Amino acid sequence: MKSRHLWLPSLALAAVGGWLAAGLFAPPARGKEPRFPQLTMEQLNEQQRPLGEQVMKVSSVGLAGPYNPMMRSPVLGQRLFDLFHYLRWETSVPTKLNEFAILIIGRQWRSQVEWYAHAPLAQKAGLSPEIIAELKVNKRPSGMAEDEAAVYDFVTELTTKKEVSDATYSRAKKIFNDQQIVDLTSVAGCYVSVAMLLAMAEETTPPGKEAPFKPGEP
Repeated sequence: MKSRHLWLPSLALAAVGGWLAAGLFAPPARGKEPRFPQLTMEQLNEQQRPLGEQVMKVSSVGLAGPYNPMMRSPVLGQRLFDLFHYLRWETSVPTKLNEFAILIIGRQWRSQVEWYAHAPLAQKAGLSPEIIAELKVNKRPSGMAEDEAAVYDFVTELTTKKEVSDATYSRAKKIFNDQQIVDLTSVAGCYVSVAMLLAMAEETTPPGKEAPFKPGEP
């Protein structure tokens, strides 16, 4: 069986080595009690433990990040785990473009965790630092290749206008086949769900690591 992991392909573990273990994550700001106290393997019940064991085999963050809230609904958590296995490791969309789509969602949501985790992965997959930097400050990146621009416009229109124009769809169809268009749509939608989980649970970046998005920034 292939290794499954929502965030970290083996080729990029070093890029996100700061996420060392579940217990290292900072609590929510302002001294609040965490909405979902960090679980440990010892605390998992019979329904949670099988998923926890799978996560611990592949995750360099232990049960932290999105896994912490996912563990509260173990049947859903297992199905998300399986879905994201496909959307990260078996998708028909090239890795660079797949990671770009995830970053677009992370920027829309100002998701500290998604951006912190996926910006290094996107760059390692071949997305230029200039594109990443412009996206981070909420600009449509300049200098995008044709396939990158197609992904940006497709994902942005779909998630902000709730539709894809004929012109944008036609441009995407010249580059991607039907499966790739469906997979691209699905990875964007699923990472909206991840961003929602992270925001609701107030999951944050590791202690001592600067948050990508600062208060007051667009």
